[in-house]
Amino acid sequence: MKKTTLFLSLIFCFGSVVYAQNKSGDKTVFGKKVLPENISPSGHIRCATSEYEQYLREKNPSKESAELFEKWMAKKIEEQRSIGEVASQSGGIIYIPVVVHVIHNGDAYGTNENISDEQVQSQITVMNQDFRRMSGTPGFNSDPVGADVQVEFILAKVDPSGNPTNGINRVNLCQASWSTDDIDLIVKPTTIWDPALYMNMWSVDFSDNTLLGYAQFPESNLGGMSPAAQDPNSDGVVANFATFGSSALATGSFSPPYDRGRTMTHEVGHFLGLRHIWGDNSACPATNTINDEDFVADTPASAGSNFGCPAGTNSCPLNPGNDMIANYMDYTDDTCMNIFTAGQKTRILTVLGNSPRRNYAASNKDVAIPLFANDAEVKIEMACGAASPSCTTPNPASPAKTVLLYNRGTSNLTSATLSYNFGGTVYTNNWTGNLAPNKYATIVLANSSVNGLLTVSVTAANGGADQRASNNVATKSFGSTLAYANSTTFTFNLVGDSYGSETSWTLRNQAGTILYSHGAYTDIPSGTQVLENNTVWNLPTGCYYLTMMDSWGDGLNNGVVQGYYTVTGGATTVVNETAFTGPGGNTPNSKVHYFTNNVALNSDSFSLMDDVVLYPNPAKERVTISVPQGLDVVGNFEVYNALGQKVLTKNVSSENDLNINTNDYQAGMYFINLTLGEFSKTLRFIKD
Repeated sequence: MKKTTLFLSLIFCFGSVVYAQNKSGDKTVFGKKVLPENISPSGHIRCATSEYEQYLREKNPSKESAELFEKWMAKKIEEQRSIGEVASQSGGIIYIPVVVHVIHNGDAYGTNENISDEQVQSQITVMNQDFRRMSGTPGFNSDPVGADVQVEFILAKVDPSGNPTNGINRVNLCQASWSTDDIDLIVKPTTIWDPALYMNMWSVDFSDNTLLGYAQFPESNLGGMSPAAQDPNSDGVVANFATFGSSALATGSFSPPYDRGRTMTHEVGHFLGLRHIWGDNSACPATNTINDEDFVADTPASAGSNFGCPAGTNSCPLNPGNDMIANYMDYTDDTCMNIFTAGQKTRILTVLGNSPRRNYAASNKDVAIPLFANDAEVKIEMACGAASPSCTTPNPASPAKTVLLYNRGTSNLTSATLSYNFGGTVYTNNWTGNLAPNKYATIVLANSSVNGLLTVSVTAANGGADQRASNNVATKSFGSTLAYANSTTFTFNLVGDSYGSETSWTLRNQAGTILYSHGAYTDIPSGTQVLENNTVWNLPTGCYYLTMMDSWGDGLNNGVVQGYYTVTGGATTVVNETAFTGPGGNTPNSKVHYFTNNVALNSDSFSLMDDVVLYPNPAKERVTISVPQGLDVVGNFEVYNALGQKVLTKNVSSENDLNINTNDYQAGMYFINLTLGEFSKTLRFIKD
């Protein structure tokens, strides 16, 4: 105990010395070296917002500079002060609708990163105590410059589809932990709700468990700024699940001394326009000048961050006033923090009244819609733990599919009937239990260990009709299968039209090696002709693709007669093509068929689909989808932004159709759902 006391005394008395010793090992986040003042003596990265802003600016050079933002902020504050509107919006409270995305890896509810609803609510409670300076709570202070910011946070009551919600979006992404890059590339765009209507918060398990949190800083609404300067697909605040919420209000896996919810209070402060009280400059201002490093006059000068709760610290002795160690924008322990100042309040309210995606006056997502007594909602989870099928890994297990049954009604949900469909077969699941409003049950569906399109519907709730149809149906695709025949001997038959010289084909294995082929055949005067008759292919266990080519572009059809081709392994026909036809010039020049004699494979694991890529990524003006030789370049694709909004639909009949002009796209993440022939693949790219 004496050793602990001595160590703390050394920190408080000789903080800069001990602090430097703890910084000997460099830390990085977003590929950037973490600023020394952001690392606690225990090695925790208290806040990575500064590094995140640098990361976003390097990804997007058109993003405005901090200097430009502060000039805009100063002008807006002066404009609003002149008309007396800085203090609040008409003197009232500003309400911010919040969605909390609980990102987990399948752990039980309330365990590890799958934090409980109560832990989520405790975070909202803490932020309201802090931003409202609530009397009788840890968020109260008696400092003469302390302020009630007049901002309150409410878990959203309406989801993006217009259905009721408790504002907690619980998502199993089948991954144990997340790097900061993957949070931006995968987690955020996969889960974000419209950032103009909701403040998005993410609770995650960071791959670097010393990182506590970070936020996206607001931007100005200056005219002439490029739309590409905005970053809507990543906008929000992120925290380690062990610092999300308060151990004084809920049970969970907390990490003292950062266990009272002040990580999110701090990061939301950044999200609403506040800077660290030392201004990330780690230097005292000139003698007897007002501390303007954080652009707030009523926070005393500070040479850098403080840790623990070092009362009486004055890191800038030539400037008046001790460091404001209790300010939420310092780095002291959670139990030490309890103050936003009047000047900080002014900045927050200026951002809320003027900054893009911060003016929540137009959002009503915090206002409840009419509720029904019996209202069940169903959601389908990702399938975790499935091995990736391949030719060398035969028949990998396909896990049974899991759905979440939510009670969105006002009465307890004691029974529900689910109808679900896999491949045309309809099954029924009769669930019984006792769910309070906004609670959920996890249901593993029988007969669901297959791939394909799963559709789940609620057909009854509490023994009668479900009173809200709009949240009763969910669908999710779990891959597709290749044609399969249990044989190593295959027969190929080909009947062509009279123009045999137009017809050729190749059979390749998964590595792309041509095993069998035939160039141009001969022409005949008219009619159809047998080009291959029970041709035998001896194929070892593996994956194969047959490419049929017609140089004229009318398939096996000369306008009078129609040809066809088949491939059969044992008693199973894996290719039966009679539609390779069309008016002259309108049929593709080639068609590809995939099959295996090993196991029905997920098409995304087939080598040709793996070889479909896009470039450049990130993109500025154009994206090109590249396909390997032999792939059927016929189909379509759709482009979606990270909010799920479709921005482009395009048919594909040649490689020329695989170019996308991105000049008019806003910066952010985009997804391409590409279908070529029988198979599909999702690609993603970033627009700079």
